[in-house]
Amino acid sequence: MRRIFYLLLGFTIVFVGVSLIWRWASRRRQLPCPSWLAWSLENPLSDLIGRTTVTLDRIGLRPGEHGLDVGSGPGRLTLPAAERVGPTGVITAVDVQPEMLARLRQRMEEKGVTNIRLYQADIAADHHLPPSSFDRAWLVTVLGEIPDRAAALRNIYRLLKAGGALSITEMLGDPHYQRRSEVLRLGQEVGFEPVEYWQSGLAFTQNFVKNRREQ
Repeated sequence: MRRIFYLLLGFTIVFVGVSLIWRWASRRRQLPCPSWLAWSLENPLSDLIGRTTVTLDRIGLRPGEHGLDVGSGPGRLTLPAAERVGPTGVITAVDVQPEMLARLRQRMEEKGVTNIRLYQADIAADHHLPPSSFDRAWLVTVLGEIPDRAAALRNIYRLLKAGGALSITEMLGDPHYQRRSEVLRLGQEVGFEPVEYWQSGLAFTQNFVKNRREQ
């Protein structure tokens, strides 16, 4: 029994240590989930743990809307989001890793999905997407992976239509976890107005809206 206790204690110490180092390093360079771990985001268990359906409900996508999935990875949310907006809507999947987008493209072809646009970019630095072109944007356990989070949110603000919505979801245990107070601070400094908030288990979702008078 003592041996099991020490093994669990050692595992916990290593896990916490790695998480803290990863969190520190991600403040200095972009360290998203490695592409070789894409498989871990493509199974029913990841949907259950990540509460994919609940998260999409909170994002609030409607048929015909244009959505921006920032840090899409292999498409855990992108693919069901595309189904929600339907054939008259479009989802743009942005990721900094070409390998993640290649995997998403493969999954799109397997499922026959045609209303997703793939875009490789650092959302904090790339300004080629047209302004005021999206109804909704979301970052799900992604914000902390971006070293310049303020620049990323400013760019998303630029990309949203007047009255457009931003949804940020964070999960405790993620090495890049952002506290709600930090999410609120960053969002409001950019100009977003906080609206709906949900807390459940180890995760929370904070929604924002862009000023309806701004373009």
